[in-house]
Amino acid sequence: MSIGITIGVIAVRRISDAKESLGPAGLNRAVGTAADALHDFTDAFRDAMTQREGELRSALGMDTTDTVAQTMSSARR
Repeated sequence: MSIGITIGVIAVRRISDAKESLGPAGLNRAVGTAADALHDFTDAFRDAMTQREGELRSALGMDTTDTVAQTMSSARR
């Protein structure tokens, strides 16, 4: 009997969670989570790109303080 009650409680909780995730608040949470993940990914990508650029510049003997981002921003002005 206790197993049946436990399964019933778990089922009710899962159904409640599913109802909450289908509403506007659940959608907002999902979009916020996706946006945060995308932001974290782009930050990590930029950091890795900057690090790799430094490695390539060192390997090619182009050790200057200018980076591609700085060169691009100065070219736009």
